[in-house]
Amino acid sequence: MKRIGALALALALLSQGVSAAAEPAQVQVSAKAAILIDAGSGRALYELNPDERMLIASTTKIMTALVALENCAPGERVKIDSRSAGREGSSMYLREGESYTVEELLYGLMLCSGNDAAAALALHTAGSEEAFAGLMNEKARSLGLTNTRFANASGLDAEGHYSSARDMARLAAHAMEDDGFRRIVSSKSAVVHGREIYNHNKLLTSYDGCIGVKTGYTKAAGRTLVSCAERDGLRLVCVTLCDRDDWRDHAALYDWAFEKYESRTVAAVDTRFRVPAAGGEGAWIEAMPEEELRAAVERGAEIEIGLELPPLVIAPVRRGEPAGRIYASSGGVELGSVELVYAEDMPVYRRPGPLRRVAERLFRPIYLTGE
Repeated sequence: MKRIGALALALALLSQGVSAAAEPAQVQVSAKAAILIDAGSGRALYELNPDERMLIASTTKIMTALVALENCAPGERVKIDSRSAGREGSSMYLREGESYTVEELLYGLMLCSGNDAAAALALHTAGSEEAFAGLMNEKARSLGLTNTRFANASGLDAEGHYSSARDMARLAAHAMEDDGFRRIVSSKSAVVHGREIYNHNKLLTSYDGCIGVKTGYTKAAGRTLVSCAERDGLRLVCVTLCDRDDWRDHAALYDWAFEKYESRTVAAVDTRFRVPAAGGEGAWIEAMPEEELRAAVERGAEIEIGLELPPLVIAPVRRGEPAGRIYASSGGVELGSVELVYAEDMPVYRRPGPLRRVAERLFRPIYLTGE
């Protein structure tokens, strides 16, 4: 489809949104690296060494669960063999010869951090742990996680196995959009094969609004924690790496953020914007947000809204094709954006031939009188 140029049409006084680094929070944390983001936009509200590559221990299992969910049905049966039973470290105590569903293994993976469950899921999904790590890295690349590489599904320390606070926050925000994943990691306990297992994430019971996601620890990595909390439509993700006081640090960062920020709807999915059009039957075509635009905004702050749309679009246009984007800013800092797509088809207008034009002129009085 042809486009003529591209022009930013401001709805307010804003000409262009500008991203900015998170401001220092009035919170001191014990972590070597940390970040707190608005899950909806990915914008960092607080950060400390967010892009440093570090060991991440069992928070690795966020990616393990996501890859398993994307490649397996929850009800698929998994036969446990000697390759996954009796793994070192944290375990859900699988035994060779037993059979579990993928979903049961996911509960064991995310609640009690079973390394045996990680191995069983990897083997079932990809045939080998090496091949599964390849799937994990493919997913990391697709999400734009540039400081992340996985060598195994469990998170045990290994050469070439690392991530950053920012990458883990982006991963967790993406994973929490999956209903199945969110249901599992928000569960305080689950019954698997008649045995009740409990979630290691203490924030689920100690912090109001916590809905996930994963703890981790090795001697080399220290304590790692990725969590998610939501209040009044504002969903936040917090990550701390190598943090001796992670429970307190996460609670303190959430308290600060929920007091300072609120979630506002900037554009609903039924919002429409008119774009001048040529070559079709109408002079305009409508564009709409691909999804609702919500933003974490400082309480009481003004929001500026901007549009990026072409000055003219030429038919043909198909419904759902990219049209531009809508973004929200405050104080010169971009808070978030979503893509705009065309809300309708606009085929090329084809002028009728001479016989058709004569017929239309002859019979037009009949159409007008309703006969």
